Amino acid sequence: MPRCEWCGDDPLYVEYHDREWGVPRRDSRELFEMLTLEGFQAGLSWITILRKRENFRAAFAGFRPQILAGWGAPEVERLLGDAGIVRHRGKIEATLSNARQWCRLEEARPGAFSDLVWDSVGGTPRQEGRRQHADLPSVTPEATALAKKLKAEGFRFCGPTTTYAFMQAAGLINDHVADCPRHAELAG
Repeated sequence: MPRCEWCGDDPLYVEYHDREWGVPRRDSRELFEMLTLEGFQAGLSWITILRKRENFRAAFAGFRPQILAGWGAPEVERLLGDAGIVRHRGKIEATLSNARQWCRLEEARPGAFSDLVWDSVGGTPRQEGRRQHADLPSVTPEATALAKKLKAEGFRFCGPTTTYAFMQAAGLINDHVADCPRHAELAG
């Protein structure tokens, strides 16, 4: 089966491409996890994060923001000692801070985080259908606008490039190349 070339032939990457990448997600907690992992990916390859994803889930209490929002310095130090995750103080601290911001939004109105994210594409996945991987941008005006909205809400480690990767992964943008069967499956 022809696929987007970025996934190569690594079985974990292929499985991720074929089953997860680009599937529209609307659950606020799941979107929080995805944005967090994209933030940890900054400066690294996605396969590194994918290989550590289960470790991240265990270390970060299943990415339950209500739990993470109450964590502080002791948990940061514990996480910095966990070789199963990416040990970056700034990204760890941003995750806990972002959990607090997520809780603030969701306490005001359940689903508010999902709505904030999906408003960036008018609530409907944008269909791209680019011809080849080289045509994929690393940032778009929509990603820049979403990054600004998130920053205004107090979120960290979610600049335009990270935000665009998140939008692709979470299905806000169908960026499977046009001849990849997943493009048509997700568009239909």
